[in-house]
Amino acid sequence: MSPSEPAAPPAAPSRTQPPAGPARPAPASPELGDPARPSVWYVRLVMVAVVLAALNLRPAITSLGALLEEARTGLHMSGAVAGVLTSVPAITFAVFGVAAPRLARRFGPGAVVCAGLVAIATGLLLRPYAGGAVGFLAASALALIGIAVGNVLMPVIVKRYFPDRVGTMTGLYSMGLAIGTSVAAAATVPLTGALGGSWRTGLAVWGLLAVVAVVPWTYLLLRDRGRARAVREPAAEPDRSAGHQAVKSAAEPAVKPAGKIVRSPTAWALGGFFGLQATGAYITMGWMPQIFRDAGVPAQTAGLLLAVTMVMGVPLAFVIPRLATRFRTQGPIAAVLGLSGLTGYAGLFFAPAEGAWVWALLLGLSNCAFPLALTMIGMRARTSAGVVRLSAFAQSTGYLISIPGPLLVGVLYEHSGGWDLPVALMAALLVPQIALGLLAGRDRTIEDETGMRD
Repeated sequence: MSPSEPAAPPAAPSRTQPPAGPARPAPASPELGDPARPSVWYVRLVMVAVVLAALNLRPAITSLGALLEEARTGLHMSGAVAGVLTSVPAITFAVFGVAAPRLARRFGPGAVVCAGLVAIATGLLLRPYAGGAVGFLAASALALIGIAVGNVLMPVIVKRYFPDRVGTMTGLYSMGLAIGTSVAAAATVPLTGALGGSWRTGLAVWGLLAVVAVVPWTYLLLRDRGRARAVREPAAEPDRSAGHQAVKSAAEPAVKPAGKIVRSPTAWALGGFFGLQATGAYITMGWMPQIFRDAGVPAQTAGLLLAVTMVMGVPLAFVIPRLATRFRTQGPIAAVLGLSGLTGYAGLFFAPAEGAWVWALLLGLSNCAFPLALTMIGMRARTSAGVVRLSAFAQSTGYLISIPGPLLVGVLYEHSGGWDLPVALMAALLVPQIALGLLAGRDRTIEDETGMRD
């Protein structure tokens, strides 16, 4: 663990504890079974469940990006309406991300994530057949609500149940997210052709992946019916084991912090950094295939280029969080990623088709600001209670910031008749992103800045 990522201190032994006699069993961890010695298979099952959830947090977006032109034609969408469609993810993430901590306190994070996966499956299976643009948007919003709660709660689950492996588990989760993103981008067009050529079928098939992910989460919930009570109660017996750390972490959200997160400059910087990187990511996922297609690149190749951009996140999403936790400050990493994006956008502006593969690689590197932001969320708070609040604040604030970007790109594209102005806008947004990344990456925590109790 990095020096900038301190673990919560173990609880002091109770003075009223009898000196002899059989020890009372500690309550079961809501997610990991026995708190002192969680079984290896169960820990691995939790890891598999986390990865499967991560795989489902982007196909709803990138599968549509690959077939956006066909969907626009089939649903008779204008460029402005398509811009609204690409802004729906940011809107739902901002609005429903705020509710995720409250839902997690009431029902438990595992139950909320499981319900979110059910919403993803239902929305993706229904949206191509909902009828008209309004029905398509409504079903898309249902799936994106499920994604929103997963976005907020995954860093919380990582911090809570793997407090000494935040970098590794964030990397594993981010890698799963990148795999789902890139596979959906690359495989949607070929799958559509193999399944009969209907864009509706090509979009609906991704709902089956969410159905698969529901299975392990349902098992975890059925096995741990006492999870909600255990999350709200501290462990009965002190224990310095890793299992006890998981139980202690699970109890932390019940503590009411003294300070307000809005007083934290780091929280605001992280929210701004998250919002600007999200703006670039959703513009890329929603519009990059169309940029290449308008430059003369075939549709299937344009989908592959988006896949290359997203697949860059597979290895780097695992490497960057581990690298970030080795340093006390993460600002230089944010700067390198931003400069890569500036170079990629310059290439899209001057020679989009000629250097398409290079620009896709550079923009893929730039998009790795997302796992960096997730890692900083875990490092800028000392406790899981702090991570809950910081994750909800940074992501909800960030997604609010990102709402206008994809819509503005659609409007500029429609009214200018080309991509020069939209690409220039994308490049310009990277400048404040770099500056905010430098601020958010400073070695400090929100507890120190706001007086929140550990």
